Amino acid sequence: MSVTEFAAEQWTRATGAGVDPHEYRRITDGLASVADWGPAFTRSGRAYLQRAEKADSPVSAGEHLLMAARWFHLATLAPYPEAARAAAAADHALSRAITLLEPDAQLVKGEGFTGWLRGPADAPATVVVVPGLDSAKEEFLDLTAALLARGLAVFAMDGPGQGALAATTTLRPDYEQVVGRVIDTLGVARIGLVGLSLGGYFAARTAALEPRVAAVATVSGPFRLDWDELPPPVRDIMAGRTGGPGAAREFARQVDLTDLAPRITAPLLVVDGEQDVIPGVTNGEPLARLAPHGTYLSVPHGDHLLGNARPDWLPHLGDQFAHALIGVPA
Repeated sequence: MSVTEFAAEQWTRATGAGVDPHEYRRITDGLASVADWGPAFTRSGRAYLQRAEKADSPVSAGEHLLMAARWFHLATLAPYPEAARAAAAADHALSRAITLLEPDAQLVKGEGFTGWLRGPADAPATVVVVPGLDSAKEEFLDLTAALLARGLAVFAMDGPGQGALAATTTLRPDYEQVVGRVIDTLGVARIGLVGLSLGGYFAARTAALEPRVAAVATVSGPFRLDWDELPPPVRDIMAGRTGGPGAAREFARQVDLTDLAPRITAPLLVVDGEQDVIPGVTNGEPLARLAPHGTYLSVPHGDHLLGNARPDWLPHLGDQFAHALIGVPA
C-alpha cells in the first residue's frame, strides 16, 4: 500500500481523534513511504511538547500536551520500530495534560490495566472506555469529554496489549476479567461500558459475563471474526498484539458473540457505519438483534469508528448513558 492510500484510510480516524485536518494533510503530503509515518507523527508530537513548554498558561500547556498525546498515539498506527516509545510518549503527555487541567483526576493502575479516572468525585455513575486492536485511551478524548459533560465520571483505560501496555502484554479475549478488576479497584457498585472497534467485542463480552455492567455501547465492534478472510494488515497487527500468528488465529476464533449476546441484560447501544466493510468482520447488527435490550444505530455514511460522522452518534450515545445510569432524560 502506498503512503497516499494509507493516509487516506487513516484520515477520518485521525481527524476524529481530534488532530487538526490541515496539519494532518501537511504532514502526510510530505511522506515518501509508509515507513516515514511514525517518525513524522512523532516529530509532530514533539513539536507540541515544545509548545507546551513555552505556553503562557497551564491551560494552553495542557491543551498542547493533549494534542501531543494524540500525535504520538497516531504514530503507532503504521509499522514503526519505535512504536513502544511513541506509545509511552503518548501516555506521558496525556498524564502531564490531565495533571495540569484536572488536578483532581486520578491515575489508576492494576493487574492488566492503566488509565485515568476523570470527573467529579461524587459523580453518580462511572463509564469505562475500552480501546481496540491498535487504539488506546489517547484516541477517544472526544468521547470522554462527551460523557464528562453529562455529569458522568469516566475511566479511560489501556488493557492488555493496548496503548501503554502494548509493549509488555498481549491481547486477551477474556477481557471481563480485566474489567472486573477495574470495577473492584474503582470501588463502584456498577459501571457503564463503551468499547470501540475490537473494544466493542470486549465490552459486549464483559456485559454478558459481568453483572455489574449497567449500560453498554459498542462502536464499530465486531460480532464475529473469520481469520481466513481478514485482510493481511489486520492479521499482522493482531499477530503483533497477541504474540504471533498462531496466537492471533486462536484469538480471532474466540471473537464470536453468538452465544453471549442473549446474556446481555443491560441496555445495549450498537453503533455501526455502513461504509465500514472489512472482509472477515461481521458488524454489530446481530448483536443488537440477539441482545434482550439491544438498539441498533447504523449511520449510512459512517466508516470505521465513525470519525466522519461524530454528530450522528456521539451526542446520542452520551445521552443514552446519562439516561441509563443517572436517569437524565434522553
